[in-house]
Amino acid sequence: MSNNFKAALQSTLSGIWQADTQQRTFRQIMNAFARPGVIETLEGEFLEGDGMLLTLATLLDGATTLADVDGLLSEHDLARLEVSTLAAEQARFVLTHGKVAPAFMPSLGTLESPDTGATIILKIQEIGSGNRLKLTGPGVDGACEVAVNGLHPAWLAAHQEWNSAFPLGVDMLLVAEHQVMALPRTTRIEEIK
Repeated sequence: MSNNFKAALQSTLSGIWQADTQQRTFRQIMNAFARPGVIETLEGEFLEGDGMLLTLATLLDGATTLADVDGLLSEHDLARLEVSTLAAEQARFVLTHGKVAPAFMPSLGTLESPDTGATIILKIQEIGSGNRLKLTGPGVDGACEVAVNGLHPAWLAAHQEWNSAFPLGVDMLLVAEHQVMALPRTTRIEEIK
């Protein structure tokens, strides 16, 4: 085994899978949900693409279900996450590419348990440049503008449709490399032309 591979493996194991890293990441993700439009940069030294895996390792456990719609995870990563897999229509967490229009109807929860609505994790190219969005709603001071690159416009329409019967709906988390930004079900999104 080469020294570079050993160093990369150690970096991944000592970073993503450590409790203190996941606790710090959890606080960042919760801050992103509390303050829609705020871009959180995940801390630590990770390999390319590990921001998504760190996000999943932080949010998932053996009691949760995941749909990996576009096969973004390797079988090895799925095994390390120890998560059960289901179809996108039934899973509590759905992982997919943001550049492709949604082709499924996620769980929106029930009136008795709206918290069972899915959390959709969208892998996008970049946060901070690209198409501009105006966000309003709880947690946003008046309105804020953000830019995202790699998010198909159909996701904005789906967000509005799926969350039209509040408190039913879905929450979305955009992940680009080591950055995350949340679009909770209470956030209203308008594309700026």
